[in-house]
Amino acid sequence: MATATLPQNEKAFDKGTIMGHPKGLFVLFFTEMWERFSYYGMRALLVLYMVDYLFIEVEKGKEVLGFNFLKTILEATFGELSHQALSSQIYGLYTGFVYFTPFFGGLIADKFLGQKKSVYVGGLLMAIGHFLMAIESLFFPALIFLILGNGAFKPNISTQVGNLYPEGDPRRDSAFTIFYMGINLGAFFSPLVCGTLGQFYGWHYGFGAAGIGMLVGLIVYHFGKGLLPDDRISKRRAAHEVQDEPLSKDDWNRIFALVILCAVNVFFWGIFEQQGNTLQLWADKNTDWSVLGLTIPSTWYQSFNPAFIFMFAPLMNMVWSWQNKKGNEPSSVGKMGIGCVLCGVAFILMILAAKAVGPDEKGSIWWLVGCTWLFTMGELYLSPIGLSLVTKVAPARIVSMMMGMWFLSSFFGNYAAGYIGGFYEKMSKDNFFFLCTVLGLAAGMIFFAAKKPLN
Repeated sequence: MATATLPQNEKAFDKGTIMGHPKGLFVLFFTEMWERFSYYGMRALLVLYMVDYLFIEVEKGKEVLGFNFLKTILEATFGELSHQALSSQIYGLYTGFVYFTPFFGGLIADKFLGQKKSVYVGGLLMAIGHFLMAIESLFFPALIFLILGNGAFKPNISTQVGNLYPEGDPRRDSAFTIFYMGINLGAFFSPLVCGTLGQFYGWHYGFGAAGIGMLVGLIVYHFGKGLLPDDRISKRRAAHEVQDEPLSKDDWNRIFALVILCAVNVFFWGIFEQQGNTLQLWADKNTDWSVLGLTIPSTWYQSFNPAFIFMFAPLMNMVWSWQNKKGNEPSSVGKMGIGCVLCGVAFILMILAAKAVGPDEKGSIWWLVGCTWLFTMGELYLSPIGLSLVTKVAPARIVSMMMGMWFLSSFFGNYAAGYIGGFYEKMSKDNFFFLCTVLGLAAGMIFFAAKKPLN
């Protein structure tokens, strides 16, 4: 088997390794860990903050900039909305646009700013947004800052992981799994910190902690940037290159394949993101959180998924390595199909939970544990595999934009999560969860059907 050679002009590759990977991987690991701490800490509080506090304050006469305008538009489209349904729509719009703007952030980075400068811009905008959340009247401007900041940050931190490795380097897939564990390390701790502060001491303490986390991530990135290779736009400027060659037929074939994968990916995120929406409401209203005589915050539910990531990501790497040696490892597209099926199957447990737990009762925490474990296994088959696939398949000149397109599928998926969540009160709970099951299984079948031509 041929071995990959390192590019001669990449100084970052000879800065030493940790666990067989470039040191720069761990700079990106901890930067993304703190950014995800800020995002998931805020997300854990978002729906509860709107339902249990902000909308009640608005009814009492509190002025929230943009609230009446947005509510009027949404109710003109979907009819009169309860607090829960309105919060679900706003949650879907926010989490959706968080994944819409990375396409444009990647485009701007590829053409103008470069990946490193874009990370700085995005991180500062997000920190501002988190701190603005402490002011009720600026709730919607705060969300806009967070959306724009994430657009600049997210595609450009992920593509830098791929930049650490030369083409054909077999370490790339495992690098993205390690990077993905950094994402989930931040996601694990953030509900414990931000959720506890927000629910027990005041919403604004939770949002403020999220902002501090974002600033810490920027500090880590700043002091570790010397371990990262130059981005493509910096190399072009150093070489006085002005214009790229037109995309080839092979480039367009690669782009088309990624577009198809991203389109089907929407179904997965539409049901997966119920964890931050309707399943958080189930955790809060229909789950008993008394443990050893103590009542813990329901927002700790948001830590289940990342905890399972730590436990099972290394195991899945070993399973795939074993399958690879036997010659029967699923293809990337096949893995993504398995991920969708597992996510759909997870909701079968919630159907059973809805039948076992009355609408005004509190059931066992184990329903959520089992459901989230299956979610996690599905996520491991789909999400890090997709990130790695983009950096391998996308034409180098537009890799940040194509990473943004991957996240663009999450925009539609996250908005779909909000739209689907609007049926949570309109349908019986078991029928609602059955709907989610069908969507997950259908997405898996589409991946399996498309596997041969896409491979």
